[in-house]
Order: sequence, then C-alpha cells, then structure tokens
Amino acid sequence: KLKKRIADDRRIQLQAFDQKEYFREHTVSSVGIKALGVFIAFVMGIGSCFAAMNMMYSAVLGRIKEVGTLRALGFKKRSILSSFLVESVILALIGGVLGCLMALPLHGLSTGTANFMSFSEVLFHFRITPTILLKGLAFAAIVGVLGGILPARRAARIKLVEVLRD
Repeated sequence: KLKKRIADDRRIQLQAFDQKEYFREHTVSSVGIKALGVFIAFVMGIGSCFAAMNMMYSAVLGRIKEVGTLRALGFKKRSILSSFLVESVILALIGGVLGCLMALPLHGLSTGTANFMSFSEVLFHFRITPTILLKGLAFAAIVGVLGGILPARRAARIKLVEVLRD
C-alpha cells in the first residue's frame, strides 16, 4: 500500500523496494566473490588429486616387493587394488578431518566488502555447520578415490615375474 502511494505521488522522487528486493539487489556483488571461491576450490581440488596420486605412486613403488609377495601368496589383483584404494581414501579422510578442525576457529568470524554502486557494505559471516563439514569430508573422500585409482591400478598390474627378478 505504501509502495503504491509513493509510486503514485509525482512530487516524491523515490522508489520503494521490499526488504528482500533491496538486499538481493545490494548483494549482487557477492555473486562474483562466490564464483571466485568456487573456482579456487576447484583448482585446489585438482591439485589435491595430483598430490594424492603422487603420494600413492610413491607408496606403490616403495612396497613393490610386498605387492609381489601378496601376488605370490595368491592375492587377486582386485584385492590389491582395493587395499591401495582404501588406503588412499583413509589418508584423504584424515586430511579432511584435519582441514575441518582447522576451519572450526573461523566459525563466527565476519568480514565485509564495499559495494561502490550503493556506497554500502556487504558483510560475510563464516558459519561452519555440520553440513559443510560433511561436504568437506565427502570432497576429501572423492579426492582420495580420484587420486588413488591410477596408483592402485598400477599396483594391481605389477607382474609377479618382474618383482621376483628384482
């Protein structure tokens, strides 16, 4: 009703907005910041996959005789593959738990950025919720799987003859 009266009165050069509209319009600048955050997380996730892969390749090469011994004892390729893959996921989850613990002190912090179009400030509040922590752990598990699958396949395909010869 008030919005209509303001719009109908030609003497008043104002525009009325609902509170939700007003805040939606003034938080448009946060969309770019969120997109930048998603991009950085994506790049860091790719880097994490390569780091996990490097670590697991080192683990495979360091235990090549153990893998050969397991093959000589009759362990199937699938068992060796799954053992290295489980190891990779466990290590990634340990890293994920450590990351979650490091994020907890940020809970409740606030920061802001200026919106130069409206001369206002947009505040960001860091809230670490159980959902965010679970998503972080799920992301860590995915990194563990993606980073561990190729080294685990390499370990499973080691030929027994090559290991025994060395």
